[in-house]
Amino acid sequence: MTMVRGRNEDRPGEPDQVEAEVRELVRRDVAHLRKPQLEPAGSGAGNLNSLIQRVAGTSLMEIDRLIDELQTLRDYLQNEGQRVQRAITEYADMSQAATKSTKLITESLAQWKQSERARVARG
Repeated sequence: MTMVRGRNEDRPGEPDQVEAEVRELVRRDVAHLRKPQLEPAGSGAGNLNSLIQRVAGTSLMEIDRLIDELQTLRDYLQNEGQRVQRAITEYADMSQAATKSTKLITESLAQWKQSERARVARG
């Protein structure tokens, strides 16, 4: 079961490295945005910049949190998919075994009926 995730799964390890680099960039941006600006006291532009930086920092942290939640959900879905696949395989194996057993029982009953008929006919 393959899910489309926007990742190149042919190259193991690469998506994690890319994710790590993206996270680091986001963290640096958030840290940069939180640095105090050297604006004149009471400056309207400074207050606006400060507000924008706080909102952007919060938004970036929220995006980072959502990425973590999505990764957790992806892992859960992968595990569930594997569990369902195992259950299907077990069911198929049991179904095959039941079919073989039924065939064996049918053949045994047919042989028993033939030998019983032959015994009755000899009489």
